[in-house]
Amino acid sequence: MAGRQAQAGQGRTSLSVRAREEVRRRIVDRRYPMGARLVEREVAEELNMSRVPVREALRALVTEGLLELLPHSGVRVRHLERDDVRQLYEVWEPLAVQASRLAARAVAAARPHEPAGLAALRDLLDRAERAAAADEGPREVAAHTAFHEEVVALGGNPLLARTMEQVSWQLQLLFGMREEPAHMRAQHAEMFRHIAAGDEEAAAASTLLHVRDSRAVAAKSLFGDPALPS
Repeated sequence: MAGRQAQAGQGRTSLSVRAREEVRRRIVDRRYPMGARLVEREVAEELNMSRVPVREALRALVTEGLLELLPHSGVRVRHLERDDVRQLYEVWEPLAVQASRLAARAVAAARPHEPAGLAALRDLLDRAERAAAADEGPREVAAHTAFHEEVVALGGNPLLARTMEQVSWQLQLLFGMREEPAHMRAQHAEMFRHIAAGDEEAAAASTLLHVRDSRAVAAKSLFGDPALPS
């Protein structure tokens, strides 16, 4: 009996994870647009699942910051306001800068060999370029977010990786709401060059410039003003 109950619990957890990943994907690619109310029953029908794992998935996405609770019942896709964007960048900036510094340090320490993470970064840069050329915004956003995640992974600091994971999906939500200028891709290429060279300070400086430029682009695109309240 205990074994069957444990298996049932594991099965429900697996379904909940699948539901969370699918709803998250639909939020990021804007099939569920910002401010859209998500009804548990309707989402369960769309995913061809029972309501229990969907309910658990929606709760988890509230914790992640992609959904927000409605005053009386239900949830909706989070509507990012100026303060939300400001706070997100305040957290992301030091994390991204330190991630690039650690990634460059790891490359330098691995010489004369090349860490596998560098090949992954090259692939993501190429993927972003192909997506941009095909005018596929969601794919480009996914590649850019994955680029930053791979920089964190290359740095080899599990605590930083776990911390970054908490803001990664909110970044995808944010990036999906704004335009992605070509110069942002060029900045990723610049970051990659410094990381691949093992130059910690240049990698950190180029990342700082990129994050602050990204903040200005987001503010301009979302609110018509490149400045955010400090």
